[in-house]
Amino acid sequence: MLKDNDGEITVGQPYISGAKVNATVVKHLKGKKVLVFKKIRRKGFQKMNGHRDYLTQIKINSIN
Repeated sequence: MLKDNDGEITVGQPYISGAKVNATVVKHLKGKKVLVFKKIRRKGFQKMNGHRDYLTQIKINSIN
């Protein structure tokens, strides 16, 4: 994590103590469709499956 405060740069290892992030949820949505295809050759087995992951879009307002 890295924080810039008017030219004063603070580098965390791995975190900066006392730093806070203010964010707002913009919307909930679904990602792209992911298709999963399984096949066993010479056996006549085919299976198609898929899913779409749920995502949350956020907007970072400030980092203190």
